Amino acid sequence: MPMIYMLTGVSGVGKTTIGLLLSAKLGIPFYDADDFHPPENVRKMAEGIPLRDEDRSFWLQSLAVNIAKWNKEGGAVLACSALKEQYRKILQSIPQKEITWIFLHSEFEIILGRLSTRKNHYFKPSLLQSQYDALEFPSYGIHINVNKPENKIIEEIMENLNTTNKSEIGLLGLGVMGKSLAVNLATRGVRVSVYNRHVDKLEVDIAKDFATANENLFAFPWFDELQGFVDSLERPRNIILMVNAGKTVDIVINNLLPFLEEGDLIIDGGNSFYKDTILREQKLKEEGILFLGTGISGGEEGAKKGPSIMPGGSVQAYERVEEMLGKIAAKDKNGKPCSTYIGPDGAGHFVKMLHNGIEYGEMQLIAEFYHYLRFGFQLPPEEIADIFEKWNYEMQSYLLEISVEILKKKEGDEYLIDKILDAAKQKGTGGWSTNAALELGVSFDTITAAVMARTISAKKIERQQAMQVYEISPLSKKIDDQNQYSKLFSAYKAGSIINHAIGFSLLTEASNTFAWNLNLSEIARVWTNGCIIRSAFMEELIEIFIDEPTENLLLHPTIVDSMKKNKDALTAVTTEALQAGYPNPVLSAAANYFLAYISGQSSANMIQAQRDFFGAHTYERTDKPRGEFFHTIWKENN
Repeated sequence: MPMIYMLTGVSGVGKTTIGLLLSAKLGIPFYDADDFHPPENVRKMAEGIPLRDEDRSFWLQSLAVNIAKWNKEGGAVLACSALKEQYRKILQSIPQKEITWIFLHSEFEIILGRLSTRKNHYFKPSLLQSQYDALEFPSYGIHINVNKPENKIIEEIMENLNTTNKSEIGLLGLGVMGKSLAVNLATRGVRVSVYNRHVDKLEVDIAKDFATANENLFAFPWFDELQGFVDSLERPRNIILMVNAGKTVDIVINNLLPFLEEGDLIIDGGNSFYKDTILREQKLKEEGILFLGTGISGGEEGAKKGPSIMPGGSVQAYERVEEMLGKIAAKDKNGKPCSTYIGPDGAGHFVKMLHNGIEYGEMQLIAEFYHYLRFGFQLPPEEIADIFEKWNYEMQSYLLEISVEILKKKEGDEYLIDKILDAAKQKGTGGWSTNAALELGVSFDTITAAVMARTISAKKIERQQAMQVYEISPLSKKIDDQNQYSKLFSAYKAGSIINHAIGFSLLTEASNTFAWNLNLSEIARVWTNGCIIRSAFMEELIEIFIDEPTENLLLHPTIVDSMKKNKDALTAVTTEALQAGYPNPVLSAAANYFLAYISGQSSANMIQAQRDFFGAHTYERTDKPRGEFFHTIWKENN
């Protein structure tokens, strides 16, 4: 296939010299973009006058026409400064895959020294600073530091061009998610190298065995040493980490750094804490390495078939892999990838953390209704599955869907659910989201309740002892008529709406506090497929957040109508379950949050009075302007 090789960089990096050598090596013509400048541009530069964008417009368009012609004629090498991305886009008159960008660069002082010794050239050394000021470092292409002999530069370029058998991306960490994601990438035609460490008697031949298991379908270059893994990748390199959050990520990054070059990209696809992501991006930026903190949701099946992807970091880093991420992501109802740029620094991992927080609330809510129906109403799992299935005709919730399958599963004649120990665990994201809500001053009732419900569930032995001490025997109830089913469903819907409203309110506050400019409608869109909390309600939220992008969900007219219909059922079912002896922490939290939210008069005036009494913390008055503070001597000393 014909190819245009574009040698770019500031004046003085050697574009013409290296371009002539490269054209001879490749056997194709060489052209210098300077030769296509109109006389007026040449005159300005000779007089030391920097060119403006309007001066370059005709020149760039003329070059674009010639690039298309040269490509049809068999390819060419072109030396062109192309300092800004907008210039490079004008030059791309042919498909991007038919252009190889070779970016030549070095330090300002070195290039200035070269220009000072250059004879008979109209470009004045005094203009060099204006070029460095205009320079926008591209995230793609081949990057060559020219502070070396010309033959070494050509050797490095040729080595980079010889990428026929090299991989487009490397995947490090072959746990359940890593393996599934590697298969997903390969299925979409992406060339993938895989790496997993080799530890005797602990992690033995993980990468080799994975490649062997899939060799009938895909040829995965596999590695258990980093040098070969990194060398197998196209430059600039893209590496996705699928390792446990925390110190492991830092260890892996530090081990990788000696093998990486300026412009390489690391993508952290794990559930890392967003503050860690911010620090990692800052550190790697100093090393010239790009970094994306990328939330990936969907579990093993989603990773293999199409997850929801939430990348955060620099736009430059995202644009490098936007197309690739789009290939492997799930697709929404319109066929658009469930992957989008979330925002700068830690935004991607924050949004994934909050996704998991909403997930905690939704899972616990379903579990509470299962528990109430199973033990309060004495319904067998099969009947509860039928109830949930009917609910899901409207809800279209992935979590309800899998709950139906769970309740139907048997081992012999017994339901498997009855054999599973009632002690749940929680990873970092649930607790992190609760801490983030506290730091940002956002009420987080349902999600915090879900986290705490898992915490108390883990104390199985202690709970059994308490049951004996208090002689608790929960009451058995009966479902008398269809209205009872309807009331339960209405309470479930109300609880789910409130849980989502609480989650998105934290996103709104984080967006404002961190200046992330989060697009809640777009976040809801990428959560409509591939992720754990996908549902019909999430589809509805896309339009709601277009209408009111920053308003609490509970104030949107559509939600107001729904809550007015369901709020009585919410409080009734909450009360009835508690009176019967069945805990419902998330449903109760939802009811309390909602009642507090719609209360024009809260109990906080008593709190403020108490604080002022014992600590002289002051208070504001209803009969005075906001912002004025008062203190009272509540009790005179005797």
